[in-house]
Amino acid sequence: MDRRPFALAYGPMKKTARSVTPPSRAARSAAQAGRVRIIGGRYRRTPIAVLPAQGLRPTPDRVRETLFNWLGHLLGDLSAISALDLFAGSGALGFEMASRGGRRVLLVENNARAAEALRALQRRLAATCVEVIQADWQAAVARLEPGLFDVIFLDPPFDSGVLPQALDAVRRLLAAGGLIYAETPTPMDAAQLTGLGLELARTGRAGMVYFHLLRMQPCSIIAGQSRTRPW
Repeated sequence: MDRRPFALAYGPMKKTARSVTPPSRAARSAAQAGRVRIIGGRYRRTPIAVLPAQGLRPTPDRVRETLFNWLGHLLGDLSAISALDLFAGSGALGFEMASRGGRRVLLVENNARAAEALRALQRRLAATCVEVIQADWQAAVARLEPGLFDVIFLDPPFDSGVLPQALDAVRRLLAAGGLIYAETPTPMDAAQLTGLGLELARTGRAGMVYFHLLRMQPCSIIAGQSRTRPW
């Protein structure tokens, strides 16, 4: 596996600014709460600011706790893990991985304000294993080399509709035995996931959010096979 910094693994990235949409009621509620916290590891209890931006929906504490219990059970020691948080937002997932010993964590965020907040937190924690890149998710994925990541976090805004496309795009970035985490507003159909060459390793629900760990099927799908939306 490539040991270079992620930015060097695929060359210079042109940064693209994205305007911040006026916050929804849910986003305003998150902003009023002001922050979430890292819940485990070396940075435990560290607050993470939540910007009042449309679609910014940090993963709840209890979901993160369940997720990292799953990862610990399936992957064991996280100190050798390389992770990608592709729609980083507040950075709650990526920094949780770093806190729990992840070897390298790449946070990709297209929103300029959110990306700067992530960099500020990285500097404050002196989290040398964390790298932040401001970029569109598709541009980032296109430049990353295959097999770089043991864990990929995918938590785009529900109303963006990009999760099926992102799932398809990131599969080549998984190392052998790697896992993809995703959140959805409705259950995933395990049978239809086969159209993406994926299968459910774990799944759960917290309120109106369904959360899942996915892995590649033992046999890859046939080129050109029809792919259907799994939720």
